[in-house]
Amino acid sequence: MAAKQRIEQQPAWVLHTLPWRETSLIVEVLSRDHGRVALAAKGARRPHSVLRGVLMAFQPLFVDWSGGGEVKTLIRAEWQGGQPLLTGRALICGYYLNELLIRLTAREDAHPLLFDAYAAAIAALGRGDSIPPVLRRFELALLQELGYGLGLDAEGDTGVPVRPEQRYIYVFERGPVAVDALAVEDGGAWGDQPPVRGQVLLDMAAGDFSRAETQAQSKLLLRALINHYLGGQPLQSRRVLKEIAEL
Repeated sequence: MAAKQRIEQQPAWVLHTLPWRETSLIVEVLSRDHGRVALAAKGARRPHSVLRGVLMAFQPLFVDWSGGGEVKTLIRAEWQGGQPLLTGRALICGYYLNELLIRLTAREDAHPLLFDAYAAAIAALGRGDSIPPVLRRFELALLQELGYGLGLDAEGDTGVPVRPEQRYIYVFERGPVAVDALAVEDGGAWGDQPPVRGQVLLDMAAGDFSRAETQAQSKLLLRALINHYLGGQPLQSRRVLKEIAEL
């Protein structure tokens, strides 16, 4: 049995809540120093619970918990303040970030840099920043922090620096491969993934999503990478975003 512990004043964000028993909640939080943690918020659904108005998504919290099992006991949650409420498309994008974290991260696996990247993304969505660069930067940070080092600025096989005008296919577990080389190797059969221009890969490595071409091509590439690591399982938030775009 895992040793009991008490954690106090841990910076955290609520990712998801589920009703539990008659008056309580199971709350999935992303914490800075302990990663994703499941907490039982006893009595949080009661009308006069001090937790009722605090356990909100996309709001920075300090939380205390105790316990040694898979689900800890939430003792206290305190709102840090300073974060505007997300609305409209920004709100759906926030749920997309949360779904990625729940689906791709392991519980109690700390990633302080990923925590910071999430906080920066939520702050940017709250300010009304352009959404595509916010999402792409977070997706990159997520993949890199989970150990899927992308190596965007060098060819996967040779280590030669990526050339801005060359076209590449990103091969899983391998990295960028020049289309010419891949055409010789595989007879031009590289599946449905469209080629990406080298300058786009260099922009992504630098975190620069200011160019329209980089925004468009990086979206397709990162979607393919994320789908690969999700094992092809669809994301509900992505479906909702698509339906909103169609409307």
